[in-house]
Amino acid sequence: MKKFLSVVTLGALLTTGAMAENKGLNVVLTAQDGQTQLMAMVLSMMTLKQHKAVNMTLCSAAGDLAVKGKKSPVLKPIDKSPKMMLKAIMKKGAKVEVCPLYLPNANLDKSVLLEGITVATPAKVATQLLNSEFTTLSY
Repeated sequence: MKKFLSVVTLGALLTTGAMAENKGLNVVLTAQDGQTQLMAMVLSMMTLKQHKAVNMTLCSAAGDLAVKGKKSPVLKPIDKSPKMMLKAIMKKGAKVEVCPLYLPNANLDKSVLLEGITVATPAKVATQLLNSEFTTLSY
């Protein structure tokens, strides 16, 4: 009987979790590769078009996307760069931050960031990543 109740309880918990509405994506982007960066942006845009939230954290080489004046390659088939798509998803409501390690290790400060991009705090990012109502993608 104990085993049966354990199985029923586990099943109920899994079903409840599966039925909870997904509110959106947490995207952690570290990749330097333009194609990988663009894929993260495209999937983020598709998520926003489904009226879901996107929280993006740019770390390491991907942090360069957040810097004014830094270029990223224009890629086919959409003839857009990851940076162009980053700006587009921000206009649609995506929340974009750079990880707290990026600026000091790139010898930069907040003044170089594109308008609307802020510096993440580890506690806030951890809370976002642990939120079961969001799917996390890491590139």
